[in-house]
Amino acid sequence: MTEHSELPAIEIDGISKAFGPTVALEGVSFAIAPGSVHALLGENGAGKSTLVKLLSGLVRPSQGHVRVFGKEIAYGAPRAAHALGMQTAFQEMTLVRDLSVLDNMMLPYAPVGVSGLIRRGAARKAVRRHIDDLGFSVDLDAEVSELELSVRQKIEIARAVYRKPRILLLDEPTSTLAGRDVDWLGAIIARLKTAGTTIVFITHRMREVRAFCDTLTILRNGRHIVTAPVADVSDADVIEKIIGRSIEQTFPPKPDSAQAFGPPVLGVRDLKVGPKLDGAGFDLRKGEILGVAGLQGMGQQDLFLACFGMAEIERGHILVDGRKVWLGSPADALRPNMAIGLVPEDRKSEGLFLKLSGSQNATLPVISRFTRLGLVDAQAETRSVEAAFATVEVDRRALWTRAGAFSGGNQQKIAIAKWLVAQSRILLLFDPTRGIDVGTKHELYVMMRNYVASGGSILLHSTEIPELVHQCDRVLVLYDGRIAAELEGDAITEPAIMRPALGQAGEAAA
Repeated sequence: MTEHSELPAIEIDGISKAFGPTVALEGVSFAIAPGSVHALLGENGAGKSTLVKLLSGLVRPSQGHVRVFGKEIAYGAPRAAHALGMQTAFQEMTLVRDLSVLDNMMLPYAPVGVSGLIRRGAARKAVRRHIDDLGFSVDLDAEVSELELSVRQKIEIARAVYRKPRILLLDEPTSTLAGRDVDWLGAIIARLKTAGTTIVFITHRMREVRAFCDTLTILRNGRHIVTAPVADVSDADVIEKIIGRSIEQTFPPKPDSAQAFGPPVLGVRDLKVGPKLDGAGFDLRKGEILGVAGLQGMGQQDLFLACFGMAEIERGHILVDGRKVWLGSPADALRPNMAIGLVPEDRKSEGLFLKLSGSQNATLPVISRFTRLGLVDAQAETRSVEAAFATVEVDRRALWTRAGAFSGGNQQKIAIAKWLVAQSRILLLFDPTRGIDVGTKHELYVMMRNYVASGGSILLHSTEIPELVHQCDRVLVLYDGRIAAELEGDAITEPAIMRPALGQAGEAAA
């Protein structure tokens, strides 16, 4: 039993929060039991992130109270929340990109000797011991900016756990993790729960709610909808409560498997890029959604970057419409005879300029098309952006509002709309539904199907295997930088993808 077990670990009492005219939370009340794992669910924009910031002491509620083991949080002072035993691993990671792993792990509580100097030797030993104990390896002297997104997320989690919290807030920790990394996190959660730690777990994945959590709370439009034991609600009930309506089918139907696709529009031949991708080859056909599966670090990112002119090709070549092409930069990929667009893994730092409006982001790659004699044709620009935004169903306010003000789902829609404005005929989508709620996922799936039905082609990497199974016409499985399997039609199943992804015998690559 944990200390003060007669009190809720967290008690949220009539919390409301408004940012100007925008109401983020309204009259929210619920409690979380000590030593439990509690899922916090809701669409992007439902109020989850605001609630996490309230729990972390970062923002003050407009009204209501938050108590931790009976003590009210002091707002505007994260250290006060830390003093109550609260630690947070944020989805928008708080790591300092230009500092080393060790420096980030020490922030903000580095050990200081009597001289007032940081005891780096002692800190290094303690951090190394902690990371080894968590079961992953990383160079403590590596600059965070050089690390893959999944490794950065592990460091964010490791830093929060390092403080030995009584309450741990995990804000969509698996949005950048996949496969074995999710299992790694599950083992940490189980160990912390056994030790009496209370965990608040934000996710969009019901599989993780079932595997890790005891209870759940659903928010919708800033209001509390339900708090219940996980075992008492079905997946369908959860989805309906999250979005306020039922979805008959998460994925739109695939076209008839006998449908003939068009000729190859993008080809890869014996491609070697960086240390991971070595010898990949395939064709993407007109009107096709071609999936790319594989465990983290099998060369997926190198493949996508090379096809967009952002990675040096050491061997092999790329074909567009059957002709060998040179992609030395994104500018080459944007040329009308190529018309390739990339939605990258990290939309916030690589796909968008968060301080610019949605309209500015959408036209940035092709602003010259709307410019004559140095002047932008604002009417033509707006017409083009409005059409693209209507296609992806993005909030119309994005025309004039900075991209950073929107939820992750609307940000991703803006990132995709950018390539519709550019009239891209080949979309490279790298984990496009990462961190996106179930309702927005459905909208993106429909958009993808409509895009290929109109003659476009999509190369899709996803860390969610069901997404590849139900959304793709064909799936390639990468293992050790090579295509270990190619699956099509009814042969696309989760086991058929996972076997070659783990290095086991699977379907032979075509």
